[in-house]
Amino acid sequence: MSQHNRTTAIAGARHARTLALTVQAFTATTAAGSGSGRLWDAVFNARSHLRVNDFTPTPVAAWIGRVPGLETAALPEQFAEWECRNNRLAWLALNEDGFIDAARTAIEHFGSRRVAVIMGTSTGSVGATEEGYARLTGAGSFPRDLLRPIVHTAHSLGDFVQHALGTSGPCVTVNTACSSSAKVFAQAERLIRMGVVDAAVVGGVDTLCGSVMYGFNSLQLLSPEPCRPFAADRNGISLGEAGGFALLSPAPAATEDKEAALSLTGWGESSDAYHMSSPQPDGLGAERAMLQALFNAGLSANAIDYINGHGTASLKNDEVEAAVVARNFPVTTRMSSTKGITGHALGAAGIVEAVISLLALQHDWIPGNVGTSIVDPLAAAHLALRGEANPMGHVLSNNFGFGGNNCALIFSKNGGVR
Repeated sequence: MSQHNRTTAIAGARHARTLALTVQAFTATTAAGSGSGRLWDAVFNARSHLRVNDFTPTPVAAWIGRVPGLETAALPEQFAEWECRNNRLAWLALNEDGFIDAARTAIEHFGSRRVAVIMGTSTGSVGATEEGYARLTGAGSFPRDLLRPIVHTAHSLGDFVQHALGTSGPCVTVNTACSSSAKVFAQAERLIRMGVVDAAVVGGVDTLCGSVMYGFNSLQLLSPEPCRPFAADRNGISLGEAGGFALLSPAPAATEDKEAALSLTGWGESSDAYHMSSPQPDGLGAERAMLQALFNAGLSANAIDYINGHGTASLKNDEVEAAVVARNFPVTTRMSSTKGITGHALGAAGIVEAVISLLALQHDWIPGNVGTSIVDPLAAAHLALRGEANPMGHVLSNNFGFGGNNCALIFSKNGGVR
């Protein structure tokens, strides 16, 4: 792409830079287990938690990232109205890493109306709706135990989290496919900068369901083996499920170690609207999101130490993303995909990979690209095949969704000082 076209790609970027927001708390529950500790253990030790598909009753040749213990988990009785696999996972995630206590402390401090809840999901609680249709009564209605309208709406996740936390401020459920829980960070920054709220609980949850498994199988996007992001011989994705949260505010970090403060410093969004399920071949939409994130953070490309790539292991996504990174970032910027560890959590991918990015900053460690041995030449200059110790100030996290819904986030440590 010419320099003229790259300049055009950010012509619509806002001229006012984003408000840096402190990440006061964060957590993620994935196929690696409950909480960020287990997730980091898997990342640091390059341990995949993908397994042969045992979710669908009808065989689908695939590997999946399935959250352990989700079938035996249960919502507290007062939340029975929201009972479904997706909201169970949300509750599990909320109760890890002290997150729910941190969120409730913020709500008490700022007031219930001044804390937003912004959740991302792509399929939400559709698994419960599928079950309802599978168990229709003789009269053609849902069985009595599934006659709960709130679990059959797209806003079920946001509604549940708001009630679980006890907030009464803005509550939004975002569905932009695989960028859903990345875009929640951008929405939070806008609401806080405009003075609508003082803090935000952001996050995302997506669970495995028939629509996802059979849908991606019909698109011939699933790999019959563990996925191999950015590999020359990649042949498809591995689906996963996950839930995670972050608490954002402009206040100083609620930690004694101020030098380790983590912040959201930039975001970029775009929509190429090229095709329902394929990225724009020249990557203009993805590039626009990344460059806008840099602009809003007030950073040049060479300030980014690590890129957590979207890296799904599909043929076109990895090709386009690798090409955009190669033409915009120096080889000193390292990149990897962590989907070989967790699987592609769809609407929850953004929050999971934001948490991994935050952990990478905390530990000064670049995650390795698990599952790949033969690297695609397009990605070779930047790809961290194995984990690398590296002092870091800024990390970029990419998430690209069906329909060309793109989002890039920049997280920084101690203002980006290495």
